[in-house]
Amino acid sequence: MTFRSAGSPLAKTTKIFLGVAFICLIFSDVAITTVDPWDEFKRLLLGFLTPDFYATDNIIQAIAYTLAFAFLGVTLSNVIGLILAFLFYNPIIRVGCAIVRAVHELFWALIFLQMFGLSPLTGILAIAIPYSGIIAKVYAEILEEADPAPMKTVPAGTSGLSAFLFVRLPDAWSHFRSYSMYRLECGIRSSAVLGFIGLPTLGFHLETAFKEGQYSEVAAILLLFYLVIATMRFWMKRPLLPIYLIGAAIILPWGTTFSLSHIVRFLTEDIIPYPIRNGEGWGGLSDWLQMMVFDQAIPGTIATVQLTMIALVATGFLTILLFPLISPLLLGRIPRWFGHLFLVIARSTPEYILAFILLQLWGPSMLPAIVALTVHNGAIIGHLIGRYTETVKLRLDAVKGFNRYTYEVLPRVYRPMLALLFYRWEVIMRETAILGILGIATLGFYVDSAFADLRFDRAMFLIAITALLNICIDVISRVVRSKLRLQTSLKQQ
Repeated sequence: MTFRSAGSPLAKTTKIFLGVAFICLIFSDVAITTVDPWDEFKRLLLGFLTPDFYATDNIIQAIAYTLAFAFLGVTLSNVIGLILAFLFYNPIIRVGCAIVRAVHELFWALIFLQMFGLSPLTGILAIAIPYSGIIAKVYAEILEEADPAPMKTVPAGTSGLSAFLFVRLPDAWSHFRSYSMYRLECGIRSSAVLGFIGLPTLGFHLETAFKEGQYSEVAAILLLFYLVIATMRFWMKRPLLPIYLIGAAIILPWGTTFSLSHIVRFLTEDIIPYPIRNGEGWGGLSDWLQMMVFDQAIPGTIATVQLTMIALVATGFLTILLFPLISPLLLGRIPRWFGHLFLVIARSTPEYILAFILLQLWGPSMLPAIVALTVHNGAIIGHLIGRYTETVKLRLDAVKGFNRYTYEVLPRVYRPMLALLFYRWEVIMRETAILGILGIATLGFYVDSAFADLRFDRAMFLIAITALLNICIDVISRVVRSKLRLQTSLKQQ
C-alpha cells in the first residue's frame, strides 16, 4: 500500500500533521489543576452507579423540549437546504452556505438570544441556520455524484424540471433520507447543548445538577439522553414525523415575548463597531480594530488552531484503536456488540457536555477539550471505518491475530480513514471555537466574554473571524483531499 512508503504523499502528509500537532502540544496547557481529581472522579462514578431518575423536576418535559427543538430546527433546515442545493452552482449561494455553516449553532444561539430572548425561535433558528448550509452542501454533492445514466434515457422535449423531479431526484432521495436521519441525531445533540445558554433542554438541567454536585442526577440525565439516541431507529418512523412536528410546535413555550424595536436596534446599532456609533471616525475605528486583532483575535485564533491540530491528530490515533471494536474481520459477534455500545455512547455524547464534565474533574486547561474532541470525533470516524471493513474481503490464507490488524486491515482502511478525518477537520475547528465558552482561551472565550459584557460589536467581529477561519480550513481540507485523491462516501456520513 502507498502509505507504507516513506516517500509517498500519504506518508509525507501524515508526518507533516504529526509534526504540527507535536509542536502545538509542546506549547499547550494540558495540566490538571484540581486538588484531587481522582476523588471527584470517584464521586462521579458512584453517581453513575446510582442514577436518580426522580431528582430532576420536569425531566420528561426537558426531553420533550430537546426533541422539539431538534425536530423543528432540522425539518426547517432540510427544507431550506434542499432548495439551496438546487441553486448550489451559484457562487453567491455557495459562499453564503459556507459562511452560515462555518458559525457553530451555539454562536448562532447567542446571537438570536439577543434578539428573541429565551423564546423557541432562538433554539429553532440556532439549529436551522447552520444546518441549512451543511445540508445544502451535502445534498448538492449527492446530486453531483448521482448516476448520470438515467438522465440519458429521458425522452427528447422533456423539461429540465420534469427530468429532475422524476428521474434525478428519486435516485438521490434515499441518500437524502438517510442523511436527514443522521442530521436529526446531530440536532438532538445540539438541542441538548443549547440548554447551557438557558433554553429548557436537557443541557440546562445537566449543568445545574453538575454545579450542585448532584452526580446521581447527572447520571440519570445522561442515561436518558443516551437512551433517546440509541432508540431512534425504533421511534423515528416516517409516518410519525407529521405527528412529531405538530406535537413539537404545540409543546414549546411560545409565551415568551420579544420586542421588534429591540431586534431592530440590535441589527442596526448594537453590532456596529463602537467608534462608528460614537462618531469617532476612521481613526477611532482603526484603533478599535487594532485592539480587537492583537488583544483578542490573534491570541484566540492561535489557541483555536493549536487545539484543533492536536485534537485532529489525536482523533486519528483514537480511530485506529477504536474501529477494530466493531470490525467483523478482527472480532467476534459478542465483543463487537460491546464495541458498538461503547461507540454509540462515545459519539452520542456532545463534545461540549463531555468537555464540561472533564473541566469539573480536571480544572481549566486544554486537556478536557482535547479529550472531549478526540473521544467524540474518534468514535464517529471509528464507527464509519468499522462499518467500512464489512466490505473488505481478505484472502482465505490471510494471517490471524494482531498481524491481521497491522498488515491486512489497517493498510486497507488508512486512506478512507484520512478522507473522513480531513472531512471532519472543519467540524473539529467549529467545535474547538465554541469550547471557549467553557473558559478555554479559544475564540469562543472572547466571544462569550463580549456577549457577557454586552459588547455585541466585538462579539460579531470575533464570530466573523471564526467563520473565516473555518472557511480557510475547509478550503485547505479540500485541497489536501484532492492532492491525495481521498474520497469520502457520502452514504457513510
